[in-house]
Amino acid sequence: MSKKEKNLSPAGEQEQAPQEAQQPQEVTEEYRQEETPETFTVTREQMEKMEALAGQLSSLHDQHLRLAAEYDNYRKRTTREKETIYQDAKLDTIAKFLEVYDNLERAASQTGDEDNVHKQGMVMIFNQLRNVLEKMGVTIDDPQGQPFDPARHNAVLHVDDELLGEGIVSQVFQKGFLLGERVIRCATVQVAN
Repeated sequence: MSKKEKNLSPAGEQEQAPQEAQQPQEVTEEYRQEETPETFTVTREQMEKMEALAGQLSSLHDQHLRLAAEYDNYRKRTTREKETIYQDAKLDTIAKFLEVYDNLERAASQTGDEDNVHKQGMVMIFNQLRNVLEKMGVTIDDPQGQPFDPARHNAVLHVDDELLGEGIVSQVFQKGFLLGERVIRCATVQVAN
């Protein structure tokens, strides 16, 4: 290679490099020119038609939102109703067994003949029923010595007793039962005046 060729080669490469760098700038300027928005002329009829379509779209979107909200409310309402129906059925079923509970409690509390096999069987059945009721969430309301609550107690007698304060339950004739906070059966009580 001659000196001339050696000098030309790097210089030629250097000269070509700036030309290549300039070409992308020209392309970007052309690209920017192509990006400018084009303007269209729209007739009055076309404009009215576009406005009507935009109104229909807005109306359909509103209907869709209302329908979705209505479905969500329906789903929540049916879930609540199912839970309420279950709790009501559970409460009604337990209420029917309370008479059996009372009879078994009376039989188990009878004194005498503690060694009798039949009495021991009654006591075991009574304890089993009490455990089943506890597992179902039933609590026994024995309000002896507590203030009278008309929502949970049924007063059948009033007694003048100076030892107890006014409105205090002095005697319980029949225990009350609760399922959570709901009353299954009110306690039948005697209240001091």
